[in-house]
Amino acid sequence: MAHKLGIKTIAEGVETSAQHDMLRRFGCDYAQGFWYSKPVSASNFESMLDKTRSQDGAFIFSPGNVFFQ
Repeated sequence: MAHKLGIKTIAEGVETSAQHDMLRRFGCDYAQGFWYSKPVSASNFESMLDKTRSQDGAFIFSPGNVFFQ
């Protein structure tokens, strides 16, 4: 329904591969949760962004990757 109204969707609390895959199949626009990253400090987040920057400056994220323990 959100897409029919021109609204982007975001899922919160995604914790498993199965949830991630289901949301992709349903066309969810954005998601957040422990599947993508545990909570991190601001300085660790900046470091994580630097590590995931591609050659062209875009950011590359892989669900399920653990950047910080």
